Amino acid sequence: MAPRILLARHGQTAWSLSGKHTGRTDVPLLEEGRRGAKLLGERLHRPPYDGLAQVEIRTSPLARARETCELAGFGERARTWDTLMEWDYGAYEGMTPAQIQAVRPGWLIWRDGVPQGESLSEVTARADEVVAWAREADRDVLVFAHGHILRSIGARWLGLPLDFAARIRLNPTSLSVLGWAYGEPAIESWNDLGHLAL
Repeated sequence: MAPRILLARHGQTAWSLSGKHTGRTDVPLLEEGRRGAKLLGERLHRPPYDGLAQVEIRTSPLARARETCELAGFGERARTWDTLMEWDYGAYEGMTPAQIQAVRPGWLIWRDGVPQGESLSEVTARADEVVAWAREADRDVLVFAHGHILRSIGARWLGLPLDFAARIRLNPTSLSVLGWAYGEPAIESWNDLGHLAL
């Protein structure tokens, strides 16, 4: 079977709860986020995942992703990878969409980008690097990272431009699976929060 990529978004933080753009600021998990990470880990250690013994695992080096990975029970197996860091939001770091809209009406990050941060083409290139790595693997891979970079990976896995990511919402501590259908890249599941309902 062709390799798949499993995407785990980090647990809830104070900034993700309030809607602040959290790029490179190292915001810790809330207790809710730590609980969600443990529940995600329990799910990945039950059928059909069974601990993903043969899966290669990588995590963003930022604390909220690394801690989610560790609490889920994969810390010892994971390698940190700077390519999985969140979008560098530049001047918009720590701002909510409403605050940005107040100074830049009609703004959409997926179309307009951010000043003094990463460009759309730079984010696309990082997402493409992750997609290429996953497709070259001889087994499934699992990554722990952040909302916007994971949405970018989802768009690029499908071969679509970055702005498609605006249409695929992703919640904290969610699990998504990118795979194949009839030989074409496909979304197997997206923004799955079933483990949080336990």
